[in-house]
Amino acid sequence: YRSQVYITSALAAIAFSSIVWMNIINARLFFGIRGTPRLYMGTCLGIVGFLVLFGPELSGVEYSDKVLFGFGIALLGALCASFGNMVMQAAHRDELPVVQTNAWGMLYGAILTTLISIIVGHEFTIDTRLTYILSFVYLTVFASVVAFVTYLTLLGRIGAQRAGYTAVMFPVVALIISTIFEGLELNLYILGGFGLVIAGNVLVLSDREHATTR
Repeated sequence: YRSQVYITSALAAIAFSSIVWMNIINARLFFGIRGTPRLYMGTCLGIVGFLVLFGPELSGVEYSDKVLFGFGIALLGALCASFGNMVMQAAHRDELPVVQTNAWGMLYGAILTTLISIIVGHEFTIDTRLTYILSFVYLTVFASVVAFVTYLTLLGRIGAQRAGYTAVMFPVVALIISTIFEGLELNLYILGGFGLVIAGNVLVLSDREHATTR
């Protein structure tokens, strides 16, 4: 969120998509899990498709110190998220319950965020407008609790390497919704990028080879 003060949503999304490779590398470092050729190929296809999708927007970006700083923050966020994935991978290995583990993680995150806000001097205010309250409830219940429990369940079933691929799919889903409800006009960049991402998704999710450990 903070990175988008300095960079566009496209750059932030591209930076966060690096979690795919971070998960692959961290799974190897922490658990000795080696990726398969199909996984690597699918991941590369997805990232290339992702870049094609946002090609036109990226061409107009002026790369300044602020942009690089914002991109760095987004990469740091992706790295933290990847470490979180590794923690949950270990929790699944130890057969810890998803809902309770997620609740504790969110509690720790809330405490840390509160402390940081106090230190930097942010005021705690509540917007009483109905639109804000409804969006806040949606973000809290569906986009946080439900979404994370669903994702962490998926992570436990298919592993952090393959589950991390969802970071590439997020903007694709957003583009589909924008096309349906906001009248976004399709072009060759969108269609070509979408096709590559879907092809990569098929390769990643159809990978039936067992992960190997060192």
